[in-house]
Parts: sequence; C-alpha cells; structure tokens
Amino acid sequence: MTPTRTTPEAAAEQPEGYTSPLPTPRPHLGHALASEWTKMVSVRSTLFTLGALVLTVIGFGLLFVSQSRDESFVDISFTTPALFGLLIGQLAVMVLGILTITSEHATGLVRTTFTAAPDRYRVLTAKYLVFSVTALLSTTMAVFVVGVAAAIVRGGTGAGRHAAHEWLGALLGCFYVTLLGVLALAIGALLRHSAGAIAVMLGVVTLPPVIGAMLSVWETAAPLGRVVIQHNAPVALMQLFGLPGGSDMGAQPSGTSHMALILFVTGAAVAASYVTVGRRDV
Repeated sequence: MTPTRTTPEAAAEQPEGYTSPLPTPRPHLGHALASEWTKMVSVRSTLFTLGALVLTVIGFGLLFVSQSRDESFVDISFTTPALFGLLIGQLAVMVLGILTITSEHATGLVRTTFTAAPDRYRVLTAKYLVFSVTALLSTTMAVFVVGVAAAIVRGGTGAGRHAAHEWLGALLGCFYVTLLGVLALAIGALLRHSAGAIAVMLGVVTLPPVIGAMLSVWETAAPLGRVVIQHNAPVALMQLFGLPGGSDMGAQPSGTSHMALILFVTGAAVAASYVTVGRRDV
C-alpha cells in the first residue's frame, strides 16, 4: 500500500495541539518553599517538637528568674537563664530537622515529591530554608522572652551594668542551635532513617564532653582531651550566653572559633547531602 502524503493544505486544516486554559507558570523556588511550608505546618510532629522547645526554654528560664536575686546577674547576662532550657530544647530542634526529611522516606512520600518536583536540589534547598527560618524564629522568640522577663524582674541596681552585646551573644547562640538543626537535617538526608540520624546527633552533642574527659585522664592524650572539652556544643552555648566557664578548663576559645567550627561541620554535611540526594534513586 502506498503511504498517504500530507499536503500543506491538509496540514493547515488539522486541529492545533491542546492548550490548557489554566495558567502554567514555570516552577521556581517559591513553589518549593510553599510546598515545604505546607508539609511542615500540616503534621503534628512540628507542633510537638517546637512546643517542647518553647515550653522548656521559657519554663526553665522563668523558674531560674523567680528563684534568683538581682545580684545573681552581676556576672551573667539577662538571657543566660534561657540557656538551661535550651541545652535540653536543642534536642527538639535537631529532631525536627531530622523529621523534616526522614518522615517522607518513612512514608514513601518522597517519591511523590520528586515526581512532582524533579529538581531535587530545589526541593532540598526549600527544606533547608523553611526549617532554618522556623527553627531560628522559634528559638529566638523563646530565648528573648526569658531575657526580657529577667531584665524587667531582676534589672535593679544590684544586677550591675549590662551592655547590648549580651543580646547579640544570645542571638548567636540561637543561630548556633539552628545550625545544629540544619546539621541534623543534613544527616537525615544522608541516612534516610529517623532513629539512626537521631542517634548520630545525640552522639555529636553528648559524646564530646565524655570523650574529652576520658582522654584527659591519659597523660599522653590530655592535650587532645582538653581541646575536645573546649570545643563542643554545650560549651559553645554556655560561652555565647555569657555563662563563665570553669578555671580548670584552661583558656577558653572565642565565640568566633565556636561559630567557625559549627559552620564548617554543617557546611560539609550540607554539601554531602546535595551530592548524595542528587545521585541516588530516591
């Protein structure tokens, strides 16, 4: 059979392709941000973790303020009482960071996410941005509620003089905790397992002081032990919030060195998460 040739006149009479009457904008980062924000506010784990953070920080902070005197704030800042709750509340920030991505792997929703948004780097960037802003605002709000309450209740002449840089130190402390949460999110992206990622982050926060103390007992490893003791998350938060360290710890590193260390570790983990998520199947 001889194939039928389509003449230019016949081609002109054929109907054109279907055009949707609905607007079809080009996908961009704003769409991914809106999607990730919807995911975060629609699950109860966000309410539980952030609620635990806020209640712990404010509860322990106000309890310290109520049981202290004006003279108690001569050597510490008004935001220091928030530190006692934040040392526990930081765990809630890290858990939320992990669940931001591992919950989708556990339920299989990550397949739907990457099908609807094939650009995985855009999705991962949106997760980092939404989580970071949420964690930073929640932590800062809780800390500054305690600081303002302490300044009002214990801001008498007996408390001494307090400079504005104390509040900047508290803000840096909140940023430090947020970076711990971002590190947790990166670990979750690498492991894709909630329990495993939580175990890793608990080790990152709690094991360095223990390991440093054990190394300090051994004379040969004592210098390394002192370095480990001086450079860990609890010590960094205590220094940023203006809590004096013990004299037996030697010369204390500056807040800049603590921030540089957490930025380096978190940046390396985030870079590894981008490489890994872009290469594997899911």
